[in-house]
Amino acid sequence: MKALSHQKDPGYGCFTKAMVDEGAILVGKTNAPSFAFRGTCDNKMFGATSTPFKVGYNSGGSSGGSAAAVGDGILLVAEGTDGGGSIRIPAAWCGCYGYKASVGTIPATVRPNAFSLTHPYTWDGPLSRTVKDSAYVLQAMARFDPFDPVSLDRGERDFAAALDKPLKGWRIGFTPDFGIFPVDPEIKDMVAAAAQRFVEAGAVVEPVEFDISRSHFELAEAWCRLISISGLESIEALKGGGIDLLRDHADDVPAEFVYWINDAYRRGYVDYNADDVVRTEIYDALQTAFQTYDLVISPVTACHPVPNVPGGITAGPTELGGEKVEPLIGWCLTYFCNFTGHPAASIPAGLSKDGFPVGMQIIGRRWADEDVLAASAAFERIQPWAKIYRVTAERNLR
Repeated sequence: MKALSHQKDPGYGCFTKAMVDEGAILVGKTNAPSFAFRGTCDNKMFGATSTPFKVGYNSGGSSGGSAAAVGDGILLVAEGTDGGGSIRIPAAWCGCYGYKASVGTIPATVRPNAFSLTHPYTWDGPLSRTVKDSAYVLQAMARFDPFDPVSLDRGERDFAAALDKPLKGWRIGFTPDFGIFPVDPEIKDMVAAAAQRFVEAGAVVEPVEFDISRSHFELAEAWCRLISISGLESIEALKGGGIDLLRDHADDVPAEFVYWINDAYRRGYVDYNADDVVRTEIYDALQTAFQTYDLVISPVTACHPVPNVPGGITAGPTELGGEKVEPLIGWCLTYFCNFTGHPAASIPAGLSKDGFPVGMQIIGRRWADEDVLAASAAFERIQPWAKIYRVTAERNLR
């Protein structure tokens, strides 16, 4: 009977079930963009969510309400779902820790299409104030499920014990931009300085070059095409329940979402295959780096939090450093790991001169979650960030 209940599970549920099983108290739902289809947190029903560090500037998305609640101290841990950076982006903009696991680590038994979370890879995961809290959540969530076609049976894994793993002799590659993204100079400098702190843990930190032939705009649009397949499945499911969202309620969702869903209806197998070729190129680029390095470090986002826009339409920038940027995800250095399945975390690297939190992304080899957690814990010991919450609380109380 247990197997049958898994088979009928219509969605994620892993975080919620794991937390309830561990005795946690569920508080409620948090804000997110419509269909999680952007890296900011805003919608026409509830409006935008702000980063706790500066009200009126966005929390990041899609799990922006979760990250803001953790960053503001309302919650100890919160759920995120990450299909392009939706855990790591708001973690960066809200000054908390966000963890996206390797493919196959956290199960999701989605029906009727069991493979719907593979284009690109999408997972539940934790947002927390400390690395240890995320490790405990991951310990509760990680398991094998025979009804998830990408779930891996790797036996018992002790993620909490990984926090004490030494980094001595590790080789870490730092990239400010993967060779293609326009990134705010302040963010580049802050993350570069943060990456060098790993030397204090005995690691070797070196620049790593990526040979990516496609532009950041082209890659971001490939992500939009792939993730819109999941949106299309949701639209069709609503139709099955008697709700034609695009016909009767298109004004209630962002115009960009409507555009990409209509684009998904027009595409065919040749287009889908072409986007998998794009994914393969990014997979090869990361795997090439991991032939030399144990970890790759980069900024999480290319810009600081953007101002919230009235009307539920807040998006990212359309231009950075004089370059055109895709506004839904193109300013995020996160979705590569959803193309490929590598584990990645967002960790606070400090506060900008204007008081915005800046996130550092730590990427590990596939299935090397313990390495990412070990590096995260080592950095937290070297450069603890708990004091940034006091700064925020004091500012908001003025």
